[in-house]
Order: sequence, then structure tokens, then C-alpha cells
Amino acid sequence: MFRHAICNEVYKGWDFREACRSIRKAGYTGIEIAPFTLAEDPATITPQQRRDCVDIMAGEGLAFVGLHWLMVSPPGLHVTTPDHALRARSWEHIRTLIDLCADLQPKDGLMIFGSPAQRKSTGGIGGGEATRHFINGFRSVASHAAQRGVTLLIEALPPTDTDVVTSLDEAARWVDEIGHPNIRTMFDSHNAVKEAEPHATLVDRHFAKIRHVHVNELDGKHPGKGGYDFRPVLRVLRDRGYQGWISMEAFDFSFGAETIANESLRHMEAQIETL
Repeated sequence: MFRHAICNEVYKGWDFREACRSIRKAGYTGIEIAPFTLAEDPATITPQQRRDCVDIMAGEGLAFVGLHWLMVSPPGLHVTTPDHALRARSWEHIRTLIDLCADLQPKDGLMIFGSPAQRKSTGGIGGGEATRHFINGFRSVASHAAQRGVTLLIEALPPTDTDVVTSLDEAARWVDEIGHPNIRTMFDSHNAVKEAEPHATLVDRHFAKIRHVHVNELDGKHPGKGGYDFRPVLRVLRDRGYQGWISMEAFDFSFGAETIANESLRHMEAQIETL
């Protein structure tokens, strides 16, 4: 019914091939990559290293889904700062990641833009001005994303983390405002913790703009370690004919990579079985 992927930072420190092998053994068919797990500066990843990653993923039976945690490294980047030079350099980093994403997946690669610390207002400006910088940045890279077959996703984050795009309603509104087919949004259960409406209602309302789904508990642990009921959202996705990935992203790695991978997928399978 659904395609399952996992975000690879839970395997940070593992050899990439061994991580892919473990992910496939657990039952996932997709891998989502945090660029900082490949190199501190993604621009330094050589063409051969990119081909090697493609070969490893294919050899282990995994599809590359896309990139997330886009702004972790190199350090010091910020996409909404009033510092024009730093802001330009930060959006150039996004262009670099678009190329990396396309090299790892020649078509239909996704880039999930969360990165609360690197997008929240700073330098004396307010959330409104920071948001304008954020949206203008998306506009500036949209054509390059289209040329490379990549779709950028505006991820809504809770207001406790950032003051720039803090609800799925707002993310969807900006997708409409930008009006470009390669700019869309996504749903993350953990990051929807402060939403006022039921998550299934939001997903149904904005289904046409949602290209990706992250599953996790509201406190950031992996699925099954809390009380979140994924079934209402899963029913909407099933009934609306969702064709994207269900990707597990955890923020608490203390349980260990293989335990997190296996427990998460078994929990999601059990929830799906009861739909």
C-alpha cells in the first residue's frame, strides 16, 4: 500500500554500504540522506563518489528518495539573514544540493527544507521579513531545481523551533504564492505537534501539495515509542491515492540504528494492517 524509507542520519558513523544493507534487511525500499553524513561540505563530494553512492544504493536494493537536514553543514549558513552576502552564499549551497540530489537520482529527487536554526529570524529582523527572504530564496532556485528534476519541499516547523513557516496551512499558502511545480510541501507528524487541527484534516486539505511524509512520535522518538496514532493520516493517504514515500525520521538515536529501523517499520506495518 505504501513505500517505506528511512532517514539515514540514524546510521551516522556507519559505512555507507553497511548502512544501506541494514536498511534493506529491515524491509525498507528507500533511503533519505542527510548531506552532512556524506561530507561536511557537500560541494566537495566528487563525481566518482556520487556514482559510488548510486551504485551502492542500487546494489543493496534501495531507491534514493531525497535529501533533508539541508543546512547542517558547512556551518554558519543562514537563508533569511539580513546579511546579503551570507544569504546569497546560503542559497548557493542549496543550488549545490540540488545538483547533488539530481546526481543521486536523475529524476524525481526531493529536498526537504526544515533547518529551523538556519531559517529563523536573526540580525534584528522580524519573522515577517525573514519569511519573505525565505520565500524569495525558493523563487531564486526553483528554475534550477526544475532543470535538474528536483522538487523542493517547504516543511512547516513548530513555532517553538522557528518563526518562519510554522504551520502546514502557511506552507501550502506559500506554495500557491510561489506558483512553481517544483516547489511543494510535506507532512511531518513530529513537526505538526503544535497544529490546532487534527493532522488527518490538514493532510486531506493540502493533499494536492504534499509530496512526502515523515513519520515519528510527537516527542521525536521513532514510531512505536509513544502514543501517536498514525492511522487517521494513513487512511487519508490511502483514500487519496498517495504515491509518495512514508519516511521514518527519528531525533532520538539512543536506541541504536538497527533497533530504530526495525521497530519503526514493524510498528508502521501493524498500523497499516488495521486500516
